[in-house]
Amino acid sequence: MSRARQPPLVTGISPKEGAAWTKVTIRGENLGTGPADLIGLSICGHNCLLTAEWMSASKIVCRVGPAKDDKGEIIVTTKSGGLGTSTVSFKLLRPERIGILDQSAVWVDEMNYYDMRTDRNKGISPLSLRPSNPLGIEIDKGKLPQKDIELTFPGMSGDFTSENFSATWYLIENHMGSSFEQLKIAANNLKKQATKKNEGSLAYVKGGLSTFFEAQDALAAIHQRLESDGTERVEGSMTQRLENILNRASDTADTLFQEVLGRKDKADSTRNALNVLQRFKFLFNLPLNIERNIQKGDYDVVINDYEKAKSLFGNTEVPVFKKVYVEVEMRIGALRSLLLEKLLQTPSTLHDQKRYIRYLSDLHAPGDPAWQCIYAQHKWILQLMQNCRDEFINGQRGDTHTPLDQEGDTRPSALGRLSHTASLKRGGSLRTPRPSTWRFETPQQVQFVEKLSDVVIGQLPNFWKLWISYVNGSLFSETGEKSGQVEKSKKNARQRQNDFKKMIEEMINRLVKLVRGALLPTTLPQGELSFYGGWENKTELTGAWLTQVIHTVRACHEALSALEIPNDLQQVIQDLLLELRVHCLMVSLLHTTEDVKRLAEKEDWVVDNEGITSLVRVSYVDHCGQSVNHMSGTHSKIHTSIYCTLNCRLCFVVGREVTVVHVLNISVDLSSPVRFTGVHEGFNPTSEQRLLIILSNCQYLERRTFLNLANHFEKHSLTGTEKITRVSLDAVRELDRKLFEAYIERRADPISGSLEPGIYAGYFEWRDCQTPTGVRNYLKEALVSIITVHAEVFTVSKDLVPRVLSQIVESVADEMCRLMQCVSSFSKNGALQARLELCALRDVVATYLNSESSASFNLALDALPQLHNGADKKLLEELLNTFKSSMQLQLTCFQPCCIQPVKR
Repeated sequence: MSRARQPPLVTGISPKEGAAWTKVTIRGENLGTGPADLIGLSICGHNCLLTAEWMSASKIVCRVGPAKDDKGEIIVTTKSGGLGTSTVSFKLLRPERIGILDQSAVWVDEMNYYDMRTDRNKGISPLSLRPSNPLGIEIDKGKLPQKDIELTFPGMSGDFTSENFSATWYLIENHMGSSFEQLKIAANNLKKQATKKNEGSLAYVKGGLSTFFEAQDALAAIHQRLESDGTERVEGSMTQRLENILNRASDTADTLFQEVLGRKDKADSTRNALNVLQRFKFLFNLPLNIERNIQKGDYDVVINDYEKAKSLFGNTEVPVFKKVYVEVEMRIGALRSLLLEKLLQTPSTLHDQKRYIRYLSDLHAPGDPAWQCIYAQHKWILQLMQNCRDEFINGQRGDTHTPLDQEGDTRPSALGRLSHTASLKRGGSLRTPRPSTWRFETPQQVQFVEKLSDVVIGQLPNFWKLWISYVNGSLFSETGEKSGQVEKSKKNARQRQNDFKKMIEEMINRLVKLVRGALLPTTLPQGELSFYGGWENKTELTGAWLTQVIHTVRACHEALSALEIPNDLQQVIQDLLLELRVHCLMVSLLHTTEDVKRLAEKEDWVVDNEGITSLVRVSYVDHCGQSVNHMSGTHSKIHTSIYCTLNCRLCFVVGREVTVVHVLNISVDLSSPVRFTGVHEGFNPTSEQRLLIILSNCQYLERRTFLNLANHFEKHSLTGTEKITRVSLDAVRELDRKLFEAYIERRADPISGSLEPGIYAGYFEWRDCQTPTGVRNYLKEALVSIITVHAEVFTVSKDLVPRVLSQIVESVADEMCRLMQCVSSFSKNGALQARLELCALRDVVATYLNSESSASFNLALDALPQLHNGADKKLLEELLNTFKSSMQLQLTCFQPCCIQPVKR
């Protein structure tokens, strides 16, 4: 057991040297307990276990394999002992082989090798005996790709048996890592081999001298044998007879096997033809495969097959191959025409255009397909824009065959398709959702501009991207790698930059002129009106529709800016926008002016809680200002100036027209309901009430509308607007003055006129009257009339009450002063009665006294005799208190309060 566990030990080998497949005997100790125990055997690093035959624990027989090492140890491995050791070594001899082109004086038999799989000897063809390493140094295969070598040495070969052998190719392929010293050794080896071959026939004779002697002896023996044969004289020589026999045998064999050999030759020719067909099946089936793949749309497959056929049979001299290849070229020519037709077909997507351009480039189509596509797209977009105008002009807007109208007006708008651009993201959606009646309510010019905008925004970005791809070469290479086609494309693009710039300029000019023809025909030359105009019979657009048109044109401008189109090409659009804004401003001003002129027709005389009517609530100034703000934008100082200047002008117009309207109303019979067609049924205000309403409206204009405009001007730091504001305010104030005077005249004159008849009613005399018992009725009636005016004014506007009543009181006080001063003399009771009535009137309306009315009361009291009796003073005070207490309810309106006006 202890001996079995010891590792194997090799102590001898016989023979100690030999060539590959030499049979050797290995001796040693612990070489295994049996064949199954032997699990490993290597000689000079080569595994020889397959040829090993276990004899005993001290003997093994095997064959030496073609090891890499010339000399090495013999290592035995067993299951029981493990990896062994060796005290001896084996030397592997490498015999020199004689190639098929080397001269030799002896017959070289085929060398045999040992097949470890079948355990049989097999012959090696003499062709395989060519030297594998003619330089005699170690081969070091490089890592250079085979394709790169073939491209560097076209038409050459690295095989030294080839007619196109290239020594440089061979060195790069087999000795890339060899040093210079090794290459010098290889050159010396080649020189030795050349010297050995150049020794000529002398060396050949020396090497085979014994063979020549043997051949000479054999020929001499044959000659002697023939001479001793006496049959030559009778039947001819032996060689002659042998020749005749062989000829007869050959003729008989030909006769017997002629049919078989004929069938064999026919079969061989058929087999050869089939081999040719099978070998060149790709070429013969290529025309049909091209046709099928074209019908399926597999253009990539067609292009790959064509490139392969062109590389294999493009320069062939075989007639049948030439004929088939001509057919292939015809099919490829038809494919080029088909792809070019698809490329120039409109409409098409940018992806399809790039794909067809690459196909035509790979097929080496003549001309420049990319530029042809750009030119065709340019003409198509121009035609689309012109067709859009013709459809609207002819009134045939309906189901068109362009992709832009396939979904009708319910398709996403141009602005919706541009929501991904940064400029529209900042501003949001500029176009509101369209109602179901949009097409019937929207003017034709607005629909046309939006349709034209859809055409430009829908087609121009793809057109621009196609040009960019043409410039940077990505049409021919997605990866961006440089190639001859890419460089050629960039060169062509540089030469056609001016032509493309003219295309973009023509498109933008066409857009601008079409919009001008629809909205600003007077800005076009007379010769272009027939081509771009024709909208004379269409309706005139209002400011609101023009604002929408400006939004649409601005969206086009932002879309072009997002494409980074040069600003100088977009200048015409900016000019168009400016002119459209100015035109919109003028139209809005004219329409607003006309609306202001028709304000009187819209007055309904219904007063709200602020004391104004809907006539003033409809703020035409604010509405026009908002339109101007949308038209001009808030980011441009010049547009802000236009906006504010227009508002100033509009402010003046409103003030002037309101003045004219209301002055005209005053000049006619204000009590006539026929003049005011907007009055609600069942509500017919009096002329005095209408005057109050107009006064309240004017006050609102002065204090709110015009002041807001003035603040707006000041906010924008505009100069020169003070005069316009002042003129407008003066117009409103003049109107207010006239209205106020008219109202006071209508209300104050009846009250003042009723005082004198009331005082002297019943033949009253100041010189002969009884002791006063209270305030007489005429004064109470006058106070009731004043209360009526208060109620009337308070119902319309609380703010007008102090102003109106102070004037009414002033008129009454002035009349009382005149009447008192006209009395020639007062009795004691008369003076007391006059003082009672004056004090009562003054105390009741004390809230609405002004300097003039106070002076009038003082003058009236001064005209009365003074009271010196204390009883008279007491009586006067008692009568005043009695009057105030008895009419407390009626006189409440003359007290300061915060009661809100009642809405009618």
